[in-house]
Amino acid sequence: MKLAAVAFYGLAAGLLAVGLRELLTGFEENRCSMTYMFEYPEYRRVALPRRVARLYPAYGLYLYGEGVYAQETRALKLTGAPVLFLPGNAGSYKQARSLGSVALRKAETMEGGLHFNVFTVDFNEELVALYGGSLLRQTHFLHESIKAILRLYKHLKTPPQSVVLVGHSMGGVVARALFTLPRFNTNLVSLIITQASPHLAPVLALDPYLLDFYSAVRQKWVNQANKLRNVTVLSVGGGYRDYQVRSGLTSLPCPPGDPNKLSLVVTAVPRTWVSTDHLSIVWCKELVLATVRTFFDLIDPETRQFTENSEKKLAVLNHHFIKHPVRLPGETQDTPVSISDLPDAWSEVNTLRLAYSTPKEGQPKFFLFALSSRRKAYSHFYCRSNNLEMTSWVYGCLQKNGSSCVYAVDLSKGTELLPPYKVLTLRLSDLSSFTHLFVSASNLNGKQFTVECEWQREESQTLSVAVPHVLSFGLTSSDVTINSSGLLHTIELQHFHQVVYQAFRINVASQCKVQKDRLPSVYRIKVPWFREDSLTTVSVPSVTEISGMLHTSRPDNTSGALLQLHTAPNCQYKVSIRTSLPRVLGQILRFCGHMVPVYTAVTLLLTCGGQVSSILKSRRAADMSQMVGKGLQPHKVNLPVYILHIALSCSCFQEVWSMLFLPSMDTLPPTFPDATFHEEEAPGEEWVHLLSPLLYIFGAAVAYWGSTLLRLVIRLISLVLAPLHRPSVSRDCGTLRLRTQLLITLSLTVMGGTSCGALSIFASFLFHLYRVLRLQMTERSLRHMLNLAPRKHKEAENGIDPECLSKSKEISGAPLLSECALQEVRDDLQLHLCLSALFTLPVMLSGPSLIHWIRNLRYSTQLNPDPCWPYIVPLIFVYMLLINCNTLKLSNSKLLPLTSCLPLPLAIIMVTFSPLHLYRITYFLLASLVPLALCCLL
Repeated sequence: MKLAAVAFYGLAAGLLAVGLRELLTGFEENRCSMTYMFEYPEYRRVALPRRVARLYPAYGLYLYGEGVYAQETRALKLTGAPVLFLPGNAGSYKQARSLGSVALRKAETMEGGLHFNVFTVDFNEELVALYGGSLLRQTHFLHESIKAILRLYKHLKTPPQSVVLVGHSMGGVVARALFTLPRFNTNLVSLIITQASPHLAPVLALDPYLLDFYSAVRQKWVNQANKLRNVTVLSVGGGYRDYQVRSGLTSLPCPPGDPNKLSLVVTAVPRTWVSTDHLSIVWCKELVLATVRTFFDLIDPETRQFTENSEKKLAVLNHHFIKHPVRLPGETQDTPVSISDLPDAWSEVNTLRLAYSTPKEGQPKFFLFALSSRRKAYSHFYCRSNNLEMTSWVYGCLQKNGSSCVYAVDLSKGTELLPPYKVLTLRLSDLSSFTHLFVSASNLNGKQFTVECEWQREESQTLSVAVPHVLSFGLTSSDVTINSSGLLHTIELQHFHQVVYQAFRINVASQCKVQKDRLPSVYRIKVPWFREDSLTTVSVPSVTEISGMLHTSRPDNTSGALLQLHTAPNCQYKVSIRTSLPRVLGQILRFCGHMVPVYTAVTLLLTCGGQVSSILKSRRAADMSQMVGKGLQPHKVNLPVYILHIALSCSCFQEVWSMLFLPSMDTLPPTFPDATFHEEEAPGEEWVHLLSPLLYIFGAAVAYWGSTLLRLVIRLISLVLAPLHRPSVSRDCGTLRLRTQLLITLSLTVMGGTSCGALSIFASFLFHLYRVLRLQMTERSLRHMLNLAPRKHKEAENGIDPECLSKSKEISGAPLLSECALQEVRDDLQLHLCLSALFTLPVMLSGPSLIHWIRNLRYSTQLNPDPCWPYIVPLIFVYMLLINCNTLKLSNSKLLPLTSCLPLPLAIIMVTFSPLHLYRITYFLLASLVPLALCCLL
């Protein structure tokens, strides 16, 4: 039985390790370019009013500078446009150097002396993603910083009226929280750019302050969405390299009709096209350049400050972050233009496809395509060119003179930039006012490039394939072969719209009959409901593997994801799609990993419940590993939760639920964009309950091997401490006298109330750990003594004679140096090992607040607010009482039968209400431990 348990939990740990490996390392290499400072960076502290400095001694405001610019701004006489960088969780204010340095270098090439003043806030590198008590304090300091920044420009004729905010991680959430302050003037901030900021929900909810903060921000931006429509917000997610904040959480909760709130993944940003991890998104040169270019295009040339025009802001953001057409933002698009009449430069194309490479000598060249003969047979016109200059290149002809067009309308505004070339697809039904199309392939500067165009029929260029089911485990594949000579093909990936249990390896093999130079192929996974496209550029012929995974689920019944292939002509492409089990496991941990600690707590709680039941039935404690192995009971835990979920789908049961003032069930954070505005559960969300048994297995594996590690560590520490303690043979070793117990309890309670509750919890845990170590040393001492009597020792291993217990009762006041005494110590040791494993959970959950308190000791000796204050007293009381607990006291307690019935219902309640509120785990553990502690008294 023990070998079977080891094998089962070994397999579960192996699957968990595979998923973790895929989550942490199973992504593309970091293709971001590093940003470098060409001069030594300087951070000049900005003086704040005394009141602000006294209220926020740990925080600071700095101006970034380098070289000559740093010398010129020593007196803080500033003339640029203000930009304020906000660091995130444990982030440094010095992370602003990438943005500041690139902005300074870019300003050197700008006419008129346009430049930015990049400020940065020092939030003391606080762990605000895990401890929410500082978020409101940071928000208030940010408000004061913005007012202090604007005061620096009062000497200008046209001083700036607002500040642009760039927030990384939790800094982006704090930026949006500004608008929840009652005295905040919303005109002070008109543009917010956030990088890898979890807007939808916190990554881990370890205290109620974090959730209250999110709730206030969400209510403000949802309930007063109309008042905040003029505030432009752009949220950029990092992609799969960012395993700390998944990109689905970076989606802004906003009304679908609000165009000023944009959410996207960095892999879809033009001229970036890379995935970033949680830190590199700050210094990734490609993304920093896109941000700085956006800032310069947003400058109003008259005021030399950021424009307040919402339409222009939106146009600039769309240009640099979404599509990047060849036209600059604000340029006119539909004005007819005259074309010079050069007959030799014009050629009419009568074939279905054009492939043209410019010569080395510069010359004008135009290709004319007649529309009248193609309207019925074809639906689209597709063209691409690897000339990436921002110039117009495709026109609709309004007036034709002979073989040339003399009057035309520029149609290049729909151009989309891909890594190797720009592409334009025109729908012929939208071109009814034109007689011809013409493409400019002029290279007057002698630059060589290639232009390829063709007429397309949408139905012949589009294929559909059903993706394999997750239960195929990669043994079967869905294959598609493309033999067409077209330049663009679209494969509809049917039923591919779920984030967790769908992850594929997509192999694309290309081969061509004729070997010649061709433009590269681009494979693009396009997601219709969210801007999370990923692009792969390859040469031809080649064999390429693409990861088929999603960041967000489909919110409605739209089509599934698409695979677009920008192909080389006259080549064959074979597409094979297989389910990838490691990537499926990685996705499960990415989206549901926060449920593993809940199931770990459930397993340990049921383990203690099993020990109590064992003591109740046989007056003995079972082996800890055996009890942990039996803590996996999905049929008793998950099944009631699923039944409750089904019951809550009935309106009558929901009314009863509301009448009882019960909180809503915790499932998972939303996996689809704009989740706040979807009242009903998204299609396909039932997978949460189907995955619960697997997550339970993962949590049980963590509990099993974690308890094994705990036993090993206790044995090693007891070996080290044994020479420092006098050998003992009593089961009461490590216990506390009543007076000492009361004194320690009172001291720890006072310490927790005046300094940090997590510190008192940790100290209480250490007291109990010492009791476990003394039991381990006593067990070893007794075992060595009984080695002198091998026969009796052997009998002790086989079991205790029932008379042994009666003998131990007859001898009062002195320990019985026999197998019976050894067994008593072993029973107590197994009991306290289970309790010690369970006690580690409150310590770990309160760890972030303890770290925050330690790092802020020089500013304040008391943690305020303290998330541990509601349960400090009962938890210390439980720890102290259970130190003196043993199996004999428990077996004689009248409360034990009732106590043994509590763990299972509490485990069910924990799974129901804790996945999104991890701090509730401590409360449910207390509900089980308080009766157990009372058993030691009654």
